[in-house]
Amino acid sequence: MKCAFDHKSAQHYDEWYQRPGGAQALQLERELIKRYLEPRPGERILDIGSGTGIHLEWFRDLGLQVTGLDASPYMLERARSRLRESVDLHIGWAEHLPFEDNEFELSALINTLEFVEDPEKALAEAFRVTRRRVVLGVLNKYAFMAINRRLKGLIRESIYRQARFFSVWELKEMIARILGPTPIRWGTVIFFPLSLSKVARTVEGHPFFQQNPLGAFIAMQVNISYRFITCKDHLTTPLHKKHGQLPQGTLKVYSPPPAWKEKRPPEAILRP
Repeated sequence: MKCAFDHKSAQHYDEWYQRPGGAQALQLERELIKRYLEPRPGERILDIGSGTGIHLEWFRDLGLQVTGLDASPYMLERARSRLRESVDLHIGWAEHLPFEDNEFELSALINTLEFVEDPEKALAEAFRVTRRRVVLGVLNKYAFMAINRRLKGLIRESIYRQARFFSVWELKEMIARILGPTPIRWGTVIFFPLSLSKVARTVEGHPFFQQNPLGAFIAMQVNISYRFITCKDHLTTPLHKKHGQLPQGTLKVYSPPPAWKEKRPPEAILRP
């Protein structure tokens, strides 16, 4: 990651969400994240870049088994104070997750990609350790709020000086480079100034309006599903794949009839 947040940054992070505007933004963001996460009680979720645990606490209340990872010991200290012993916390980097392949049903990266050194590697790691769904929550580079934050970062000291914001199209391109063609769903919220969020809430929460790519916060759903198709009978078998290679024992050798073999050799096709 580019930076590890210090004690002051951790405190400021929590305080911002306690303000009226921050609380309204958090509520809108959570509604969008939940729509794309579609959590099932009892599933394991890894929150990558879990910060002070504000989302971990929410995930736990949704009935999920929560694990958090962050590069900042100050953030993790506040998370431990908030959640006590009801969460598994790890210090580490998003680009090098200390977990096994397919260990979690769900993973989330909320305001994390903006601060990692290698966003594409962080995504690849998230896909590696997840077997059902990854949800991203990212600040939109084309939103007015993001532009305002970048300008403030030029004038005074700000964590956003080190941040890299993304667009819907950039996120989709990164995902395609890692997974190939794969179904992706996305939406955005926070189009209006936070001071007007109560008035604009009906518009902000409408699914049709959220397909506008210019909201300040992007939520994106990536399903981790693969199919192994054989040429003999075109049967489709779902599998969970280690990133970049087939797991041992997945591929069974098939010997076709000689006549068919001469015309076309058997082949294994991995499709998302």
